[in-house]
Amino acid sequence: MSARTAFLATTDQPQPQPLRSTRILSLALNLPGPAALMRCARLGAECTKLEPPPATGYPSADPMGIYSPAAYATLHAGVRVLHAHLKTPEGQAVLHEELARTDVLITSFRPSALGKLGLAWDALQARYPRLSLVRIVGAAAERAEEPGHDLTYLADAGLVTGTEMPPTLYADMGGALMASEAVLQALLERARSGHGVCIEVALADAAAWLAQPRDWGLTTPDGDVGGQHAGYRIYPCADGRVAVAALEPHFAARLCTAAGLPASGDADVLRAPATHQAVAAFLRTQTRAQLDALAVAQDIPLHTLA
Repeated sequence: MSARTAFLATTDQPQPQPLRSTRILSLALNLPGPAALMRCARLGAECTKLEPPPATGYPSADPMGIYSPAAYATLHAGVRVLHAHLKTPEGQAVLHEELARTDVLITSFRPSALGKLGLAWDALQARYPRLSLVRIVGAAAERAEEPGHDLTYLADAGLVTGTEMPPTLYADMGGALMASEAVLQALLERARSGHGVCIEVALADAAAWLAQPRDWGLTTPDGDVGGQHAGYRIYPCADGRVAVAALEPHFAARLCTAAGLPASGDADVLRAPATHQAVAAFLRTQTRAQLDALAVAQDIPLHTLA
């Protein structure tokens, strides 16, 4: 069974629901907060999102609902969405009615904005001692008031190269995973202490976390997963490209054999320029269909691309 087939087989199975009977309220707009809430819903939580009422002619007050309705629909599947102006007494009444039955609150306001809404942590803790707060911010601590977005956090972490845009929103989605992890942390801590906790999740920290393999030298050009190892690279093939991930010695040896080289999984051999040249020359002669067949026949991890 291939790795992809195995993944599909496992995801088709019923997943554990560790957040069943947990109530989560989110005030977070855009992507990281809703993505975290989506993860929590998939873990069985009862999820509610409180948004401002949409402006006339607009489907939502969440920017995601305006510029990507399909993404908004996916993010909010199984989520109960309410509307209220939090700066009005009526909106505050709706908010606190929900908070009274909430286990974890997720926000993405700057700390100063939370304070103006009466949602500073000390105020929340005094009124709802078992409530936890997962506070998504751009950057941590004293930088939490700075404006920013995914692109600036990636740039700050050194993950932007040249003028090409990143292929996905790494800091936002990484931050969403950290926020859903923080929900689990908060619930475990409350089970131990009986009290809610406040956990700050910074998108800049998510970018820095994702940057660590680069910082360790693993993905720099002289690193084995940065192009130095001939078994772990992207090559041109006869009708497209192929991403080869034959890093372990047994995979690398099979790749060498296919390229007409002596079977070797020795890392120094795979780093040698002659090995790179031979593997590249072989792959350039192969079509994507031939390489897909080779991957199955010889159990070599690769993926062909147009």
